[in-house]
Amino acid sequence: MKFFDLLRMSVSNLWKRKLRTVLTVLGVVIGITSIVVMIALGNGLKQSMLDNYSNYDSMTQIQIYSGGYYYSSSSSQDEDKHLDDALVQQIQSMEHVEAVYPKLNFSAIAKVGLYRGYLDIYGVTQEELATMDIPIAEGSLPEAGNELKFFYGNNVLMNFYVEKTDVSPWWENSEMPDVDLMNDSIFVIFDTDAYWSSRGGGSGDNNTPVKQPKKYLIEACGMMDGEFGDWGNRYGQSVLCDMDALKAELKRVFKKNPIPGQPTRKNGKPYNELFYSEMVVQVDDMANVTALTEMINDMGYNANSSVEWIQQQIDSMNMIQAVLGAIGAVAMLVAAISITNTMMMSIYERTKEIGVMKVLGCDIRNIQGLFLMEAGFIGFIGGVVGVGFSFVLSLAINGLVAGSDATANMGISGAICRIPLWLSPLAIVFAIVIGMIAGFIPSLRAMRLSPLAAIRNE
Repeated sequence: MKFFDLLRMSVSNLWKRKLRTVLTVLGVVIGITSIVVMIALGNGLKQSMLDNYSNYDSMTQIQIYSGGYYYSSSSSQDEDKHLDDALVQQIQSMEHVEAVYPKLNFSAIAKVGLYRGYLDIYGVTQEELATMDIPIAEGSLPEAGNELKFFYGNNVLMNFYVEKTDVSPWWENSEMPDVDLMNDSIFVIFDTDAYWSSRGGGSGDNNTPVKQPKKYLIEACGMMDGEFGDWGNRYGQSVLCDMDALKAELKRVFKKNPIPGQPTRKNGKPYNELFYSEMVVQVDDMANVTALTEMINDMGYNANSSVEWIQQQIDSMNMIQAVLGAIGAVAMLVAAISITNTMMMSIYERTKEIGVMKVLGCDIRNIQGLFLMEAGFIGFIGGVVGVGFSFVLSLAINGLVAGSDATANMGISGAICRIPLWLSPLAIVFAIVIGMIAGFIPSLRAMRLSPLAAIRNE
């Protein structure tokens, strides 16, 4: 018997018992819908977690520090592995490294009107600035050149205090200080050690009072876009500037004196070059981050990445996704039992028909194939309808939870229910396979049925 003859007979037999077929298909629809939606919920939670984390840090970056975030003023060459241009070139030549971005971090004091502020300054390269995707509210990002200009984060004013009372308008009253970083004259004190010593009545090497350090007028080049108090950008409380311009300014201010935060030789004298506070290594793929991190740590530097933490979160989400899929599979198990029951009832009702087919010389494999095809066809219809219903239910769930306080508190953004492209065809194939497995035992019974007993049945 040809395949299409078996298919035609299967459809015809199912159509004769419409109500029973519809009820059996409905069980498959519920099972497939449960599995797809449950897996989609787990996938949505995982993707939302990855999307949220990617807003704060790259999953393919390695951070390198030397002696912590800041150098000790008494550190020596034997004590610390310094971050310099030679290290940048060495790491840049490693396999799987796309780029290396050094940073020079420096703390300074700003004065404007009645306020004193604390600036967390980051000197960055022009290459890194081009990749940072920083939203600009006013002005522009720092450009290459010898003149130092500051690009202020949207939350820098949180670190400004009324100088006389040392009270912060923001931390005390949730009010913004009356400071316009773009248009006001911002005076910057780089020698913070001398500033505090002079205020405290400290004395120098010859027991002479420490003079007030010089203040420098630094022009602003731009402001970061974002609401005051919005923590969406990691540099919101920082001040960005061009690396070379910051180096030149620090050397001009301190001349041959030690620069705060920079290491010194054993005799207390500074090095001729400025060392970086940290480096960011851009890796080509997340899979290579762990191996490169270990290599850099073996070189004696403090390297770390977020890959291990992210992988733990992914493993947890995969487990949640598997549990949700298993819950949906319970409904599919009930549907499989329903298919088995339907096929067994069909055999009892068609015993004489089976006997006639055998007497006429029909191959027993064709008889088995007929019932397997009917069971598989039930699975196919239920799978297609179930997948379609899953998309409708997924859209409804996303619409209900969109923008709700519960998802916002959980840190979930975007669609909570996401059906991956591979899931739909796999669900249909799974429904067909489950249907044929459920119909296998009934098909064996039909195949082994005695022709004479079947004819005498009625």
